[in-house]
Amino acid sequence: VDSINVLVIQAFSALAAGGAILCSQYIGQKNHEMANKSARQVLFIITAISVAVTALCLLFRVPLLKLIFGKVEADVMTASQVYFFYTALSFPFIALYDAGASIFRSQGNTRGPMTVSVISNVINIGGNAALIWGFNMGVAGAAWATVLSQLISGILCFLYMRKQYDILKFEKDEIKFEGRQAIILCNMGIPMGLQYSITAIGSVILQTAVNSLGSQAVAAVTAAGRISGFSCCPFDALGSTMATYAGQNVGAGKLDRVGKGLKSASFIGGIYAIIAFFVLSLFGRQIALLFVSADEIAILDHVKQFLFFNTAFYIPLCLVNTVRFCIQGMGYSRLAILAGVCEMVGRIIASLVLVPIFGFVGICLASPIAWIMADLFLVPAYCHTINRMKKILAS
Repeated sequence: VDSINVLVIQAFSALAAGGAILCSQYIGQKNHEMANKSARQVLFIITAISVAVTALCLLFRVPLLKLIFGKVEADVMTASQVYFFYTALSFPFIALYDAGASIFRSQGNTRGPMTVSVISNVINIGGNAALIWGFNMGVAGAAWATVLSQLISGILCFLYMRKQYDILKFEKDEIKFEGRQAIILCNMGIPMGLQYSITAIGSVILQTAVNSLGSQAVAAVTAAGRISGFSCCPFDALGSTMATYAGQNVGAGKLDRVGKGLKSASFIGGIYAIIAFFVLSLFGRQIALLFVSADEIAILDHVKQFLFFNTAFYIPLCLVNTVRFCIQGMGYSRLAILAGVCEMVGRIIASLVLVPIFGFVGICLASPIAWIMADLFLVPAYCHTINRMKKILAS
């Protein structure tokens, strides 16, 4: 189920980021009127899309899960349906947070979204522990913890936007759909959304391989995925920051600063990757106790193994985020689709080749392989893009 949620959530994030890139380019050009219009249209479009997606997911959740996961154990399918029903309710709030966070970053504000994200993740983790173990709510408890955390993050983000930025006070004449501006935003955001969707297809196929290993593997990947999701937040933040930073500097015609920013972001991410590796390698099993009972020895062993393999390759993951979003910030978002294809191929290889041979270790290696394959495309793509931009500005 998490693989489906990731597909939807990352598509929202990419659409919002695409809109923010346009805002940041206008800000770099000091065209504040168009930046304001872009910010409002990002909120308008992403809210409408998220509500429609939520309605479709709730209406077709059962056939969708059966189509994707095929034949799995009955208890796994039942739990998946319950979990997906509740988490789908959080999609509009996730979209609201993504839109707000992207607008913050286009204005140069990175502390606001980071603070809201930390609050949301703390509530999610605490809610999981309280509802699953304290109130014995099981899968429903995990789902409700997700809904609650996303609801709070969305509301906090919206309130902060209204307080912090005059452009988001929403006068009556400003709450309207502007077709031309929406088309421009979609041209920026949809390719980014497609890239994440393509990546998520690989994750869905990988999930099928996980399901084939049984309920213990499913539980281990779910728990490890939650821990990884929290630990990867800094990489997501660095990537989004690079998108708006690159957009602003391209708008201002300062390409030299783009390269310097990419080096700084990659260095910061590399330092964090090393720290995360040691922390999760040493204490991953203890952290997993927030999601898994202490008597589930086999599941805890799998979680520790998964975290070890994934965190060992966090530096390639850092590059995936910083380089990809830098390219997108310069206006070449369609290249991200090819990077997504590389990630998808990596996960499919792991699903079809490594899992049948190595079992759970194949699952652990899937994401590292995907990240490395994406980097092999992204680094040359960045060099090509920056050289092309220099020629355009020089002409």
